[in-house]
Amino acid sequence: MTIKTIKSGVLALALVLSATTMRAQESRPSPAATATGTVNGANISISYSSPAVKGRKIFGGLLPYNEVWRAGANEATVFKTDKKVMVGKTPLEAGSYSIYVIPNEKSWKVIFNSQTGQWGTGKNGSTRVPEKDVTTIVVKTVKTPALVERLKYEVTPKGVVLAWENSSVLVPIK
Repeated sequence: MTIKTIKSGVLALALVLSATTMRAQESRPSPAATATGTVNGANISISYSSPAVKGRKIFGGLLPYNEVWRAGANEATVFKTDKKVMVGKTPLEAGSYSIYVIPNEKSWKVIFNSQTGQWGTGKNGSTRVPEKDVTTIVVKTVKTPALVERLKYEVTPKGVVLAWENSSVLVPIK
């Protein structure tokens, strides 16, 4: 074998593996999504995987009340801001944070955690390390006018809206 033949073989293998990886990501049941926007001069992006309802009861069913949820599917949801913002009445420095939620019937506790890059859940539930929580806020849930089939984040001038199934919350950000 020549070096040229070996290089050609390695290149062909790399292309096959790359195509297989891209195809696997495209076929995820909960596809990757991003919400972006500006709040009070801060550029905000939220990277998450968007699961579907698929006829299931989500809150109080698939996601039990009063238990930590990774606020998306697959990898933990990541909130990024390029400037210091206020989450409710608490400052949040520029940077990247994982978002977790503890849903309840009438309100949700939204948690910003400094650890990012982890898979959303582990064998015993969330991979969240509570000691790395930076801030939390309790927000009221609102019944959506129609079913929201896929989890959706939206950055608005008032903050971040998270909506899924028949519930939505606004996390106020200034």
